[in-house]
Amino acid sequence: MRKKVLIVISDYYKNISKSLLTSCKKNLNENIIFKIISVPGVFEIPVTISKNIKKFDGFIAIGCVIKGKTAHFELISKSVIDGIMDISIKSKKPLGNCILTCFNYNQAVARKDKGKEAALAINSILSQ
Repeated sequence: MRKKVLIVISDYYKNISKSLLTSCKKNLNENIIFKIISVPGVFEIPVTISKNIKKFDGFIAIGCVIKGKTAHFELISKSVIDGIMDISIKSKKPLGNCILTCFNYNQAVARKDKGKEAALAINSILSQ
């Protein structure tokens, strides 16, 4: 049976997110049908998933947060990760986390293939 997965991708760092998405799509099982929704930043990912929770079998969150000179990095990173974890637990649906939290842009570029890990996690859970 084919499974439906929603990929929610933040456009804030477009080239990082695009690389993560490419890596993710290359590694999804062929029995997975996916839809992509773009949002402006990672903060919008949890609410977008929540609004679509009944329509999909699983989810993948893609985005990037890079540390600046304020506490914004810590606040956004923790809020978003806590939010997607809470959604996954309450809905009992798998959610592949591909939100990079990096100290600088070069770290994010070096991790551009991390979408593969989120795809493999979703593949594993949805095939059980």
